[in-house]
Amino acid sequence: MRLQAPDFSHAGKEAYIITRTPRLDQGQTRFYTGDLKTLVARLKAKDGKNIFVDGVAQIVQSLMAQRLVNEFVISIIPVCLGSGIALFADGLTQAQLQLQSVQQFDKGLVQLHYVLIREPETEA
Repeated sequence: MRLQAPDFSHAGKEAYIITRTPRLDQGQTRFYTGDLKTLVARLKAKDGKNIFVDGVAQIVQSLMAQRLVNEFVISIIPVCLGSGIALFADGLTQAQLQLQSVQQFDKGLVQLHYVLIREPETEA
C-alpha cells in the first residue's frame, strides 16, 4: 500500500509559517518570526484579495487581540479524535460572530463562514 501526502491547498502561492525558530525560506514558503501586526500590514499593502490564516490557537488569539481578524471559516471534519488541538486558546476575549454561509461537501466536511461583529473602538 502506498500512502500519498494530501495536496497543500496553497501550493504555488506565497505562504507564511509563523515560528519562533528562524529558518530559511523554501520556495514561496516564508518562515516568519516577527511582529504579526507588521506582517499583516505588509501583506495588505500587496495586490491580492484575502489573507488566509490556518494556524494554532495562540496565533488566532494574538491576531484577535490586535483586532486583525475580520472573518472565520470554521471547518468541521467528520472524524472523532477524542482529543486534539484547541480551536481557540484560553483567555480569548469574547467576540460576537454573524453567520454568513454554510457549505457542505460530498465527503461530509462542513464549513461555517462567520464575520466578526465589531464593537466601535473607544478612545482612551
